[in-house]
Amino acid sequence: MKKGNHMKRFSYAIVALLLFVAVQGSVGQDRGFGLGVIIGEPTGVSAKLWTSRVNAFDFALGWSIGGDRIGKFKGNYSGGSRVHFHVDYLWHAFDVIDASERFPLYYGLGGRMNSGAGYDASLAVRGVLGIAWLPRNTPIDLFLELVPSLQLTSSTGFGLDAGIGARYFF
Repeated sequence: MKKGNHMKRFSYAIVALLLFVAVQGSVGQDRGFGLGVIIGEPTGVSAKLWTSRVNAFDFALGWSIGGDRIGKFKGNYSGGSRVHFHVDYLWHAFDVIDASERFPLYYGLGGRMNSGAGYDASLAVRGVLGIAWLPRNTPIDLFLELVPSLQLTSSTGFGLDAGIGARYFF
C-alpha cells in the first residue's frame, strides 16, 4: 500500500473522531467520566466520575510547588516540589444559584497524599468547597475550589489547597 493511502486513511480517522466529539456535545457534564487539568495546589491531571445526579468522585494527580502549606511543619522541609494525589466524594447543589446556566455549588470530604520535599507519604483529610460552571450543550465543566485540609502524618497541622480547572466529559 502506498504511503499516501495511509495518510488519507489517517485523515479520515481524524475527521471521524472530530465528528464523534462534536456529536458528544449533547452529553451532560453531570454524568459519566470527565478528564482535564487543575491549576493551583496541585497542578496536574483532574478527573471526575459521577455516581448519581448529585454525587461524584473527584481525583487529581499532580505536583505541588508552593511553600510549606502546613504552618507547624517540623519535618525536613526542602521547599522543592511534591507529588500530590487526592480523592474526594462530592455532593452538588444545583438549585442554589438561579441562572440560565448551571452553576452548582459543591462540597465534600476526601483524602490527600503528598510525597517529596519533606512531606514523604504525608496523609491529610480534606474538606472541599467549590463552584462549577456546566455550560449547556457542551461536554466540559469549569470549576474553582478551596480545600482546607488537616494533615495527619508525618506532622499535624492545617493547610489550604485551591485550584481552578476544566474537564472534558466522555
